[in-house]
Amino acid sequence: MEDEPPLLQLVQKYLERQGFEVDPHSSSISALRSLEQAPGRYDLVMADLGLSDIRGDELLMKMLEIQPGLLGLICSGSEFFVSKLPPSLQDRVAFLQKPFVPKELAETIQRLLAQRNSSA
Repeated sequence: MEDEPPLLQLVQKYLERQGFEVDPHSSSISALRSLEQAPGRYDLVMADLGLSDIRGDELLMKMLEIQPGLLGLICSGSEFFVSKLPPSLQDRVAFLQKPFVPKELAETIQRLLAQRNSSA
């Protein structure tokens, strides 16, 4: 989830080349509706902390209420500390500081997915 269309398209293309299925949204409300309509369809949500309609961390908390097993990746040019989230969520959420290189994004997603798979 990114509210800057060029960056959203760039991230989508990169992740699709890495083999991920991507459902891009430029608004938190749109992403939340998609999750409500198909809970269980998504493995991970990537959200910008500075989204204009709902902050990325708030969006993630709402999505986790709908789909508790969801993984989250918060991205931002501002600081964010996963340790501020409830302890039960901290191992399922990662933070990636902007700007980041595509390789960092893929590695962070793979790490989150591997952590989930090893604890399942």
